[in-house]
Amino acid sequence: MAKVTLEQWRMLHAVVEHGGFAQAAEVLHKSQSTVSYAVNKLQQQLDVEILVIKGRKAELTEAGRVLIRRSQSLLKESEAIEKVADSLSQGWEGRITLGVDVIFPPKLLSTCLKRLSTECQQTHVELVETVLSGTTDMLATGQGDLVISGLVPQGFMGEPLMKVTFKAVAHKDHPLHQSGRPLSLDDLKQHRQIVIRDSGIKRQDAGWLEAVERWTVSHISTSVRMISEGLGFAWLPTSHIEKELESGLLKPLDLLPHGSRRHQIYLIYSDQDYAGPAVKALADIFKEVCAAPLDSQILTTDAV
Repeated sequence: MAKVTLEQWRMLHAVVEHGGFAQAAEVLHKSQSTVSYAVNKLQQQLDVEILVIKGRKAELTEAGRVLIRRSQSLLKESEAIEKVADSLSQGWEGRITLGVDVIFPPKLLSTCLKRLSTECQQTHVELVETVLSGTTDMLATGQGDLVISGLVPQGFMGEPLMKVTFKAVAHKDHPLHQSGRPLSLDDLKQHRQIVIRDSGIKRQDAGWLEAVERWTVSHISTSVRMISEGLGFAWLPTSHIEKELESGLLKPLDLLPHGSRRHQIYLIYSDQDYAGPAVKALADIFKEVCAAPLDSQILTTDAV
């Protein structure tokens, strides 16, 4: 018995989806006789009645409904294979490694990756979230194709993307909010500071104010949770604590001369000359998204 082809299954699905041979033929840009022959041949090969004609409409038999349901996964897998082949023929990389410092706004990161998924669906992205020099270590060791970092290591060129705003914050009931006057750094040193650990080989203490007591965590989300429970104060990117600030759970500290600072974020290629089309497409997406007006980003982050 001759093997049933994918084209026959596609024609059968078109007949069922569009309600008849003539309609399917129009959608598939084939003659009605071609579609009719392919579907009839399919039924003969399987020795199963799949369709019955009622009036001018083709309807599935019980056996036909089973075969249509089972063949859907076959056609989807075939389409996926064709997309992979198309991506490879265009030179899209099968995999890229992206290093992103955790201070980068999570909403923007999701937006960028979502856009990439529509442009090169078959490229696998390995996202590595890092802190401080952990991102630049990826460049030094050749582990990242593209990184988003606040540090540009020697020997690399960084393209400014945006500036992230940090604020010194604490729980609304924290003693630091009870002084009734602007706070100095000496005031902060008397209270516990929550610091995020540098994930790099040579760890830095960026942001630490030499507080008497320091707790060190590995991720911003842990710091936010601890601060929200009144366990200390911290410098945090405002894009990560929007809800807490809006609800009043966290309040910015009244610092002298001010309780906020801005940090430049850069886009850095591991090797731009040898970057593939997917890496370049992702870099362009980051630049476009970060350059968008703030109201379209719906963030409390400051763009360049």
